[in-house]
Amino acid sequence: MIVPVYLAISLVLGSLTLAPAQDRAKDLYDRAAQLERDGNYPASLSLLWEAAGLAPRDAEIQNRLGEALERIGALDAAVVAYRTALQQKPEFRKASNNLILALVKVGRGDEAVQRARALVSEDPKDADRSFTLGLAQSEQNITDAIASFRRTLELAPQHTLARYNLALVLNRADQASQAIDELKRALAKDPQPQIHYLLGVIYWRQGEFDPAIIELKAAIAQQSNYADAQFALGSVLKARKDWAGAASALRRAIALRSDSPTHYTLAQVLQLSGDEAGARAEFAESERLRQRTEADQQASVMTAVGIEKLNAGDVQAAVDLFRRATAANEQYAPAYYQLGRALERLGRAQEAREAFLRAAKLNPGLVAPPIHK
Repeated sequence: MIVPVYLAISLVLGSLTLAPAQDRAKDLYDRAAQLERDGNYPASLSLLWEAAGLAPRDAEIQNRLGEALERIGALDAAVVAYRTALQQKPEFRKASNNLILALVKVGRGDEAVQRARALVSEDPKDADRSFTLGLAQSEQNITDAIASFRRTLELAPQHTLARYNLALVLNRADQASQAIDELKRALAKDPQPQIHYLLGVIYWRQGEFDPAIIELKAAIAQQSNYADAQFALGSVLKARKDWAGAASALRRAIALRSDSPTHYTLAQVLQLSGDEAGARAEFAESERLRQRTEADQQASVMTAVGIEKLNAGDVQAAVDLFRRATAANEQYAPAYYQLGRALERLGRAQEAREAFLRAAKLNPGLVAPPIHK
């Protein structure tokens, strides 16, 4: 077949137009992955948003975007990203599992279970499929979830995650002694710090403080930067009225991850120990961090909606949303970065540069793209 000259030219021009966008998307994706490995999640998410807009049919990018959105609690947007990934690559198991678990979190458990059952029916002897079904059932029917996790362990006795999650649902079903037994079995096969941590928390909830402290200290010994374990240890010591020990553990938790609940618990400990001045300072810091977290959430939501507008071509609406995001939180770097992208599309190069510079100053991981006049 002879291709008409004008059609051949258009195909060549089309490929030349797409190539820069695909290359840019790949570069953004690679940078986002590195930023994620470095723990710079806000910068990573911002670049993934941009990459997804440039390459909307790239399943890997869409799945990674969904994971980043899920991390900040934007669950509905994460579901959309996972669905998009599966539309482009139906056999993408990781995206399928991610979608099932995200559906559970947003309250669409029936669809999650239906999808998970379909996977199991395709290969009933696949332990991981039974495990995913158990996770989907955990918020719907604990009895069914227990059965699925036990089935997983029949297929793969060394499946530590299945045993760990079986312990979780047994504990929720008020079967704490069975949960403890399962965790001890898991420790015998694979002594992970998360297993020590959960065992410690269950003992704590049962009022068994001594074994709780032993397990939490074991978790910390294996993973020195385990902030949740330090916080739980501080809480157990607080329950035992060991004010000095509790304050020490909570301060170690804050050094690892400063958040409102930990400062608040430390404030309570200091107040109970008679340190009123220290307690006031910690209560104040707890409130400051609570307000900052709230501002971060508001800014991230408006930024996400703004990016949807930008990708749909409604640039001015996007600009308005990004400005509202920066007003909600002047320190939210991704909003400035996306504002720069939107202003560049409007031909406002100098304002775009200023927005990109502000983003990079707040978060050096957000390197400004080349600006074309």
